Amino acid sequence: MTPESRFVSKALGPLPIINAFLDQLRLEQFFHQFVPARDPRLKLTPAEGLGLMLCNILIARRPLYAMSDWAIRFDEQMLGLPPGGLDLINDDRVGRSLDALFRADRAAMLTAIVVHAIETFDIDLSELHNDSTTVTFTGRYQNARGQKVQGIPTLLITNGFNKDHRPDLKQLLWILTTAADGTIPIWCSVNDGNTSDDQTHIRTWDTLCRVTGRTDFLYVADSKLCTKENMEHITSRNGRFLTVLPKTRSEDAWFREWLQTHPAAWIELSRKKNSRRKDGPDDVYRGCESPLRSVEGYRILWIWSSQKQALDRVLRQERIERAVEWIEQLRERIHSPRSRLRTRGKVESAAAIILEKAHAERWIEITVEVSEEHRYTQATAGRPGKNSSFRRQTRERFDLTWRIKPEALRYDDRCDGIFPLIINDEKLSLEQALDAYKHQPSIEKRHEQLKSVLDVMPVNLKSPARIEAFLFLYFLALLTEALMERALRNSMKREKITSLPLYPEGRACKAPTANRIFEVFEDVRRHQLVRPDDSIEHTYCDQLTDVQRTVLRLFGQSPAAYFAGKRGRADA
Repeated sequence: MTPESRFVSKALGPLPIINAFLDQLRLEQFFHQFVPARDPRLKLTPAEGLGLMLCNILIARRPLYAMSDWAIRFDEQMLGLPPGGLDLINDDRVGRSLDALFRADRAAMLTAIVVHAIETFDIDLSELHNDSTTVTFTGRYQNARGQKVQGIPTLLITNGFNKDHRPDLKQLLWILTTAADGTIPIWCSVNDGNTSDDQTHIRTWDTLCRVTGRTDFLYVADSKLCTKENMEHITSRNGRFLTVLPKTRSEDAWFREWLQTHPAAWIELSRKKNSRRKDGPDDVYRGCESPLRSVEGYRILWIWSSQKQALDRVLRQERIERAVEWIEQLRERIHSPRSRLRTRGKVESAAAIILEKAHAERWIEITVEVSEEHRYTQATAGRPGKNSSFRRQTRERFDLTWRIKPEALRYDDRCDGIFPLIINDEKLSLEQALDAYKHQPSIEKRHEQLKSVLDVMPVNLKSPARIEAFLFLYFLALLTEALMERALRNSMKREKITSLPLYPEGRACKAPTANRIFEVFEDVRRHQLVRPDDSIEHTYCDQLTDVQRTVLRLFGQSPAAYFAGKRGRADA
């Protein structure tokens, strides 16, 4: 080491692994193609700014004004920046990259990226799942009224049916479609905050047909898909769908009534050991096809779940017990000398509110009993004597009695654990339909990942144009993480590795997530002796743990490639 040399230490973290997938996705090339640097005076091109923000979303989630402080920890080449690029980062330049992305043809770029990902990673598209969630905003967002920005319409950030249980806040509707193969995000659209889910399926399905180049995939969605218009649109174009039949449909009520007097031909479809208790009963699924079809002529498949049956019974009992407790509290209020419930109408209204609040009106019947209470007072003033007259005052007193409706309990007990699916595929078996439907909760995990891991909320941006561009990057972050998880889990399966010791204290992790991998590599650094002319005199690397080496091997990456990893730069 020469006296003039300086010691430089930079974090690597999970960036070399991330960069390997970003290179395979060719995201930098797509950024250059669809978001070109139109102004030659730009010191930070849109592609470089967007790549920087994507890495930040994946591993840090820092706001734009803190991007520079975060990026300085890393080698600029790891972040896809040119020499000296770290000195160019500020919130204004990064924000202008979002503006450029908003002006770009994002639909065409997303199509190109997704088609390339499907081909490169050989994603199975035979089964696609769709679901929506809300991205909630705090603040008024008075400038996000759907007006045009630079001639381009923006989205309406407004109140709607909020799935974060915050009806007081404004929102946008985020609609995601994933492949059953690894729950890989295939398409995403962001809609006005007051958009109804049932209005989005036709446009989404048509888009998926264009992106995938086929119509025969099985399209699985929640009950909002079950409208005559949606189902007819897919069926008339040789598509296939599977969804939940809403409880409001007459076919649901008919089968439950039919089940009271007819034995259903249940077939066992699946049996597994209890996932919650080692000594608990097996988790069992059974199925049968409804004797009647839907009014549109589609098959209705009824599924019985032992887990749902237990849950239905517990929930019913809890509601009944809660209602009884509140009824007794109401009785005490009625009997109180200071009670304000002094008319029959008020007592009946209070009892009805209790049953409605407890959701127990189906199983409990309350009767209001009225009795008379007489009170005598002297008609004249003075001490009472034998000739004193008295006036009788009569006051109504109320009491409550309740009873359980046994007929309602017996009716619901026969229906516990069942739910209906509606499908237009004549060949799909009960087992195959159930397997497809059981993948649906996986897309909800992607929504959870968007909000809890990637921290999409709160959105610290006020410009509606930048918000739309920012959410586009969040889809790319979800896509990147999903591909990483799929690759790692497939490698584990090939090598017959059931778990990795990724949790604290070396506890086993059976299904590693990208975020868990990022945490494992979080503290890895590379150290260099740099001469005064900025040439590298010597490089030192942190010692990798056995777990880190195992993960790299499963990703097909050597330690040498990890420490040398750089973002593959594309020509602008």
